[in-house]
Amino acid sequence: MIVDCHVNVYEDRHLTPVHGEQVATRSGGFDPKADPDTVFQAMSGVDKAIIFTLRYGDSAGVSGDDEVTARAVAKYPQKFVGFAAVDPRRPDAMELLRHAVEDLGLRGVKFGPIYNGVHLADPRMVPIYEYCVKHDLPLTMHMGTTYARNAPLEMGRPIHVDEVARRYPDLKMIMAHMGHPWGEECIVVARKHPNVFCEVSALFYRPWQFYNTLVAAQEYNIAGRDKIFWGTDFPYAGVEESLEGLRNINHLVEGSRLPRVAQATIDGIIHSNPFAHWWHGKAPA
Repeated sequence: MIVDCHVNVYEDRHLTPVHGEQVATRSGGFDPKADPDTVFQAMSGVDKAIIFTLRYGDSAGVSGDDEVTARAVAKYPQKFVGFAAVDPRRPDAMELLRHAVEDLGLRGVKFGPIYNGVHLADPRMVPIYEYCVKHDLPLTMHMGTTYARNAPLEMGRPIHVDEVARRYPDLKMIMAHMGHPWGEECIVVARKHPNVFCEVSALFYRPWQFYNTLVAAQEYNIAGRDKIFWGTDFPYAGVEESLEGLRNINHLVEGSRLPRVAQATIDGIIHSNPFAHWWHGKAPA
C-alpha cells in the first residue's frame, strides 16, 4: 500500500495574482493545475491520498475553500480522504472548521503557520487544538521554509511544535516537509513526542539535504518506527518523481564511505500508513 499524505487540491479560480509572482522565484517548473479530476489522475500510482486545499491567498496566492476538497472526496471516495484548511486570522475560522468536519465530513486539519503568519503558540490556535483533540482530527502543519516573500520564516521552525505537543499530548501532529531546512529540529521533536510525526513531501528535488535528513533520522533512531510518512506535495511534485527520488537517494554517495540510507528506511517510508497512526479512534478506510 502506498499513501500520499500531502496533496493539494484547488480550482483555477482559487489562484490569485500573487501565486504567479511567487512561484516564479522557486526553482523548477510545474503545472499549477490541481482541480479534483487533475489530482485524481495524478494519484493513479498510489492507493490513497490525503487531500486539502490552501487558505494562503495573501502569501502563496492560493485562496481555496473546503468545499472543493469535499467535492473531490465525494467524487472519488475510494481514493481520497479530505482534511480541512484553517486560517486562524479569520473571525469565522472556527465556524468554517466546524462546517468542514461536521457538515462536509473532512477528517483532519491542515495549517500553515508561516503562510498565515500565525505562530503555533498564538492564542488563536487554542480553540483549533482543542477542537482537533475533541474530534480526533490529526493536524498537518507546513513546517519549514517557503519561497513566498510575505511569510515570516521563524514561524516555520519545527522546534515550536515541542511546546504544543507537551501541552496537548492527545493531539496528533504531523510536520510536513521534515521542516526543511531545519530537518534535525523536526527529527528531535518527533523522536521526543509519541503524538508527533513527520513526512517527506517535496524534499527529493534537494537530494543532498534529503539524504542528510534521512541519515540523521536513522542516527536519531526514528526511522523504522512509523514516524516518517511519504507524500508528494502535488502539484509542486509528482508521484513517480517523488518515489524515484527516495528510492535512488543513495546514488549520491556511491563510491564513497559515507553512510547509506537503509533499504528498510526507504521501504518503510514508501509503505507508511497514516491511517494506522494518525487517529486515536476509527481512522478513515
